Amino acid sequence: MQRFAYPVTLTADEVDGGFVVTCRDLPEAITQGDTLEDAIEAAEGALEAAIEMRIEDGLDIPLPSQARKGEHLACLPVGSAMKAAVYLAMKEQGLSKSDLARRMDLDEKEARRILDPKHSTKVPTLERALHALGKRVEVVVV
Repeated sequence: MQRFAYPVTLTADEVDGGFVVTCRDLPEAITQGDTLEDAIEAAEGALEAAIEMRIEDGLDIPLPSQARKGEHLACLPVGSAMKAAVYLAMKEQGLSKSDLARRMDLDEKEARRILDPKHSTKVPTLERALHALGKRVEVVVV
């Protein structure tokens, strides 16, 4: 099971006020916010950008660590989490975008778009891609 809720640390910014946000699982995801709510929202945007960059560059995406005392959870948006899950499943199975296209009976260009972070892929298409990779989506609301 993959969850895309990453623990983040909020550190009070003594100079400028607000909070500096860091994520030990994705060290490139650094941001800030004036309030706790702003900081968590900014963290989610920074995490999304970090995951998108890793997909574009063909890098590993670490699964979230267990949250430690004092950490907060920042979640990826649903579409980004599903794209990350497709990407991880393909890497795990050693599949190319062409392989995904064949499994989904799609043109390769359409399969490339599924993993393109800049392309807004609909949730049913991502769910279909995950199903073609032997995965299923389970939604948890907290």
